[in-house]
Amino acid sequence: MASLIFSFILFLSSCLIPIHSLSTVSISETSNNQTLICSLTQQQSFLNCTSFPSGIRIPVSTDTSFTGLVGGYGFLCALRSGSSSSSSVMTCWRFSANGNNMSTKRIYTGPALKELRAGNSSVCGLVDGTNRLQCWQWHGFNSNTSHSNFSKSIAVGDKFVCGVSEIGEVTCTGSNTKVIDTKHIRGNYSHVSAGTNYACAISWSNGSLDCWGEMKGDKPQGKFTSLALGDNRSCGLRPNGTVVCWGEDGFSLPQSLRETSFTSIEAKSSVFCGVLSKNFSLYCWGNQVFDTQDNFLVFSAVKPGPCRRDCPLHSSLLPGYGNFCEQGYVVCQPCEWTTIVVQSVPGPTPQPPRESKWSKKMVAFLVVGCVGSSAFLLVCGYFVFKNCQIRGSRIHDSGRLDDIESQANQPGSGQLQSQRAQQPPVLEKRLSHLISLGANGGSLEEFSLPVLLEATNNFSEEHKIGTGSYGSVYYATLDDGNREVAIKRAESSASSSSVGGHTRRQEDNDSAFVNELESLSRLHHKNLVRLLGFYEDAKERILVYEYMNNGSLHDHLHKITISPLMSWSARIQVALDAARGIEYLHMYAVPPIIHRDIKSSNILLDDKWRAKVSDFGLSLMGPGEDECYLPQRAAGTFGYMDPEYYRLQQLTTKSDVYSFGVVLLELLSGYSAIHKNENGVPRNVVDFVIPYIVNDEIHRILDPKVPPPTPFEIEAVAYVGYLAADCVSLEGRDRPSMTEIASNLERALAYCLASPPSSRTESLT
Repeated sequence: MASLIFSFILFLSSCLIPIHSLSTVSISETSNNQTLICSLTQQQSFLNCTSFPSGIRIPVSTDTSFTGLVGGYGFLCALRSGSSSSSSVMTCWRFSANGNNMSTKRIYTGPALKELRAGNSSVCGLVDGTNRLQCWQWHGFNSNTSHSNFSKSIAVGDKFVCGVSEIGEVTCTGSNTKVIDTKHIRGNYSHVSAGTNYACAISWSNGSLDCWGEMKGDKPQGKFTSLALGDNRSCGLRPNGTVVCWGEDGFSLPQSLRETSFTSIEAKSSVFCGVLSKNFSLYCWGNQVFDTQDNFLVFSAVKPGPCRRDCPLHSSLLPGYGNFCEQGYVVCQPCEWTTIVVQSVPGPTPQPPRESKWSKKMVAFLVVGCVGSSAFLLVCGYFVFKNCQIRGSRIHDSGRLDDIESQANQPGSGQLQSQRAQQPPVLEKRLSHLISLGANGGSLEEFSLPVLLEATNNFSEEHKIGTGSYGSVYYATLDDGNREVAIKRAESSASSSSVGGHTRRQEDNDSAFVNELESLSRLHHKNLVRLLGFYEDAKERILVYEYMNNGSLHDHLHKITISPLMSWSARIQVALDAARGIEYLHMYAVPPIIHRDIKSSNILLDDKWRAKVSDFGLSLMGPGEDECYLPQRAAGTFGYMDPEYYRLQQLTTKSDVYSFGVVLLELLSGYSAIHKNENGVPRNVVDFVIPYIVNDEIHRILDPKVPPPTPFEIEAVAYVGYLAADCVSLEGRDRPSMTEIASNLERALAYCLASPPSSRTESLT
């Protein structure tokens, strides 16, 4: 009998599991006690909004179908499908305190989100397939360090997020100690919901509630299928569709709604809304606007739930789902309750497992603490060593950041000069270190100076093809004209005035020379320019590279009028090649390398028009992602330099991401990073182009030298535009990684080269 009882409980509990992973209703509020309520229309899933009292500017979103909505204080976010059902795009609208001003921003484009929830100020979602937690508008929150085992349900409150794992455990993370420090959240749960400073979970076995944090009012008994929690007040949906409410000052459901059956409920702050079962109209209650008028109807018809491919186990199809979804999609509803007579059958009674004194959580904390402390000490030691070893460099075309001559005239400068003269040159020390590594420089050829002089006609101007981070670049042929090479020659120390026998400029050049020699001698990737060899003595620093026949991306964008790069697919391919090269530097080089000078003139094209990243003179070995920082004096090129790096003097891989975003804007618009407007005033391409992209007007700034995009090409081009906008976000933590960038460019290129989409759902955006 025990075994049958267990099966019966399993069946009943499955009826208590919420099936709506995305909400079709959202509630937003302002500090002026204005409320914006939005829902999806029944047929096309268009956005439909109204405000109470009237005055909030309604988001404009005609003929766009959405899959889910969330809202908070002063914002509304809507999710829609991307290029296919396996990708999602999220757009958010922000409005001012008085509701009059509204701005729009696309904050996510990537793999499909299967769950989306919002607190008062932040939004979090679960990526379908991986169950990776990702949050937006949450300063200081790092999804990479949070729990990744959320799979059934998530909830977002004030500076905390909770989730239910596959085995039914609830875990909370964030900085709200009123919630995350509570110990009474262990158990087996099907669903979790969050208020401002508290959370509640529904038991998987019997549908009862467990709550923790600062919840107001007496927790009701009985079974629940879903919850809606606000500020100090709560409501729960019973299995029969009725709603019960509780909270501060005796809060309860209005009398006229207590026998009403709902399919789902939502809450934000003091406002609660529910979708009626009988006609799918939307009723709201909880504040004076609704309660004093005793008129709770907001919309006469809303979408009763999200459209999905199939229904979970122990759920059923909503009758008439074809009226709400396109072909192949359905709306689901919980299973119907059925009276079951259980016969008595002998069987063993399951015994509860013994509980160890050391719980999984305690063991995890111990392991993570020990490993984390050790890793932290190792990382700090490494970066202290590198910071003492590596010297910062200058900003290109801006001169030196400090005045060496003024320092030379200061008291005590003579002693400093004497100390410098006694120290071994930077180049000599670092070259000795490089040679001692053996393997790094072992595969490089050490050229003789006479051979290089002959090949370049004594470095004549007719052989000069460009400039790099620390010198000029020359074209040459070696081995009786069978091998084409590019030769970079550093600026001679004789050309600079000396301070203490060794100039700061020369130290910069020496450092850049060894940086490039160190970096390229150990890097091997098809999208990085290959270093062939070098020559150095007391006066000359020379590097020899493979020759890139088709010059730089900068020339093809801004100088050459007829080029194979006059198609959108060719330009996206170049961007993808460069992204893969930079991704290799950030993710696969050991230690990671930050280029620091990504720009269109440092992206070169070979004879097959494939792009490779070049010029590693300013590169540094440093931290990977942006959780660790390496202080350095700013270096790079104006127009491409990360403003956060320049302002804070803290370098991360996201600085390269910003620079690459500027390159993407060049590819799209044809404008240089710094160019002059129609009045001859210098203008930054970021400031000029980004407003058009975020307002979905990218067609107005596309490079006129490229033929207008076809209907399916414009989708790919717009997709790259949104990606560029993310790359140039002011804060590094809001920018994607190079791995994410490469993946998105692959998707855009595939779409650009494909045949026209056959249906609306195949749209990239």
